[in-house]
Amino acid sequence: MPQTRFLLGEQDLPTRWYNIQADLPAPLPPVLHPGTGQPIGPQDLAPLFPVELIKQEVSRERWIEIPEPVREIYRLWRPTPLHRALRLEQALDTPARIYYKWEGVSPAGSHKPNTAVAQAYYNRQEGVRRLTTETGAGQWGSALALAARFFDLECKVYMVRISYEQKPYRRVMMETWGAQVVPSPSPDTHAGRAVLAQDPASPGSLGIAISEAVEDAAQREDTKYALGSVLNHVLMHQTVVGLEAKRQLELAEERPDILVGCVGGGSNFGGFAFPFLADKLAGKARDLRVIAVEPQAAPSLTKGLYVYDFGDTARSTPLIKMYTLGHSFIPAPIHAGGLRYHGMAPLVCALYDAKAIEAVAVHQLPTFEAAVAFARAEGILPAPEPAHAIRVVIDEALRCREAGERKAIVFNLCGHGHFDLGAYERYLAGKLEDYEYPQERVREALAGVPKVPA
Repeated sequence: MPQTRFLLGEQDLPTRWYNIQADLPAPLPPVLHPGTGQPIGPQDLAPLFPVELIKQEVSRERWIEIPEPVREIYRLWRPTPLHRALRLEQALDTPARIYYKWEGVSPAGSHKPNTAVAQAYYNRQEGVRRLTTETGAGQWGSALALAARFFDLECKVYMVRISYEQKPYRRVMMETWGAQVVPSPSPDTHAGRAVLAQDPASPGSLGIAISEAVEDAAQREDTKYALGSVLNHVLMHQTVVGLEAKRQLELAEERPDILVGCVGGGSNFGGFAFPFLADKLAGKARDLRVIAVEPQAAPSLTKGLYVYDFGDTARSTPLIKMYTLGHSFIPAPIHAGGLRYHGMAPLVCALYDAKAIEAVAVHQLPTFEAAVAFARAEGILPAPEPAHAIRVVIDEALRCREAGERKAIVFNLCGHGHFDLGAYERYLAGKLEDYEYPQERVREALAGVPKVPA
């Protein structure tokens, strides 16, 4: 029987993060000040982020050293395993070879601690005592709560209300690690109160929760803001995933033909794909297909515009050029809470605009169908977010069956679904439904995007 697990030892843990900014065809468009419209400087970000993270955000150095205290905590669960999904291949009767990088073995159950630990470390080094953040499904909030505990920091999490209600055990996990968790929109901030005044039953959104967390951090000198996706330094911290996967595929004597990752803000997709895209950008893997998969309910890449927009609903963040559905976008209450965001990481957007990657949007019902098929074949219950990637992996494997092609398909299984059983229960009972973001609402939301001269 073919080998199905490819493991690395602690000595193989990456010592440096990979910074894809060094290899982009062109520099990223500048980030603009929301008031002046001019490129922002380090002083504009200093109220929210520690100096070292600001340096990483703008760095074009290819490799950034991982501090030893961060690597020491990484060793609790890293390197993570790479599996060959042999039983799924057999169930699909496909000649394709399917592999997945399994990030659900972290204490928080996802890839998110890879950057949470780094961010908590740099904040602690600068003397910060308290962190604020937002979270959608709770994966990021759980990770930051854990990291804050490791570095003796207070942590307040604004959790999107619909996920706060759908996923109570993620809240319990955060509170067990000592974090304070409130549903967003909340009465704790001006941004939250403004939303509640208009819609007391608002399900919330990541954009609203970001507004609240940023406002909270900006008002206190002992507090900084931590973001779990979108920003350059966040995606860079996640490249430990792809760097390990590259070495593991060498052990498997494989070269990937297709890489697949779910995408909401871009952190797991970027961390997994960027080390491989380095080869493609250098002309060494021209035929490599890299597919970002998003929900039909929040299709920023496939239906949005590549323009400058705010990262939050209250328009308090800098203006970022990204594929966006408009900062006023309120997504449908799908169970993949981590993918319910109006925009996308600038690095992912630049690569999509340059046609270095592909994007596809999938519906909720076929996504859960794929998740159940994977769980019944491989035994692991995936979170709804990576289930989107599994949907496309299965589709590509079936195409290989039709064409008789033995392609190597690799995806990032970025978290488990143990706290998402309510969603599985609704799916198995036939109570889930598909949501598609209507084109007229896209036009409506995009009408509010700020006008920035070319």
